[in-house]
Amino acid sequence: MPTVADVLRQHGDDYLKQFGERMPLQHKRVLSFISKCRTGELGHLRYDCGDCQRTHWVGRSCNNRHCPNCQSDKTQKWLADRLSELLPVPYFMVTFTVPEALRKVVRAHQDVCYRALFDCGSQTIHELASGKRFVGTKRMGFFGVLHTWGRDFTVYNPHVHFVVPGGGVSEDGSQEPTATPRRMKRTRSSGSPRHGPPGPPGWQQCPPNFLLPEKAASTVFPAKFRDAVRAAGIEDEFLAADPRAWTRPWVMDVEAVGDGRGVLKYLAPYVYRVAISNNRIESMNETHVTYRYTPSGKKFSKRRKVSGQEFVRGFLQHVLPPNFHRIRYYGFLHSHSSLSIDYVRMLACFYLGMCYILAKRAVAEEPPKRPMVCRECGGDLHLVMITDHVGRVLYEHPLPYLDSG
Repeated sequence: MPTVADVLRQHGDDYLKQFGERMPLQHKRVLSFISKCRTGELGHLRYDCGDCQRTHWVGRSCNNRHCPNCQSDKTQKWLADRLSELLPVPYFMVTFTVPEALRKVVRAHQDVCYRALFDCGSQTIHELASGKRFVGTKRMGFFGVLHTWGRDFTVYNPHVHFVVPGGGVSEDGSQEPTATPRRMKRTRSSGSPRHGPPGPPGWQQCPPNFLLPEKAASTVFPAKFRDAVRAAGIEDEFLAADPRAWTRPWVMDVEAVGDGRGVLKYLAPYVYRVAISNNRIESMNETHVTYRYTPSGKKFSKRRKVSGQEFVRGFLQHVLPPNFHRIRYYGFLHSHSSLSIDYVRMLACFYLGMCYILAKRAVAEEPPKRPMVCRECGGDLHLVMITDHVGRVLYEHPLPYLDSG
């Protein structure tokens, strides 16, 4: 079965000849790196078999964040880290997108518009979810992941998925819950809440299956997005694309996703990859590529045949601007937050009446990687040398000590 790298090697040169003068430098770099990945053009790794003493040369990986062949270890580590941060509360996925008529303008100004998607989306969540009828505090913690594709990767559809736990840490020290759990029934004899000096922070939970009002978000978010593009000086281009875009509510979605595990596993495969994986490509020839995709709302996949240049164009439109981060963390999930995730978990457990043992956790050790094996005898392979693209030795394992006596 052909891979994405095979398709780019086969059709990338023709695409460069036709569109090379208009291509961003970043697109050329990504096309070059992925095309050379594991071919030997980037250098080699030399492995020696400890049993049969055979030597094996392997092409170096490009390690580009857009390459489907690389980043598997990073993906698994990211998923493990996010799973370890889950709280015992309901989770929501909040999605903000841009109307179809404006997407060409977004693609022309990716850096500005992608930042606006993150900034305006996170501000909308903070403003609406912090209302007294919902979470009731701005001390929330969540993260966002940028996607620029839909079910069919040739379609450009920029949107951000925010994964949000249904609650936050109280700002004034009051532990009066926004939504009372079933086991904490209020009675008339309980009276009104006591007034006095603020106590320690507590956890505040949102109502069941309701984080924020979608209708309000569909008007607040585009207003903030318009302010962002106006500040960047590109509002006129959006008005030219669709003069009525700012007067209509934008489509956004708030979905309850249970304990959050399912949505993390859904997002993980594309955190360090782009748009289409190798296993979706069925065939390739000198002119066309056939791949599979699953239409929205369908349970079965369909085949689509496109020209080689259309495949390359569809892939490169999802390449991120240089130094742009696809994932962003907010609130107590940010690395510089004054609230540790363990402390927040403790507050949530206390609120829910769950037992929480505050103890120093041992650092989880990564499972040992299985060594590469010799294809001749099955023995373990040992890395002894790394060379660059011109054959210079970058690393050489020292020879074992031999006793001449």
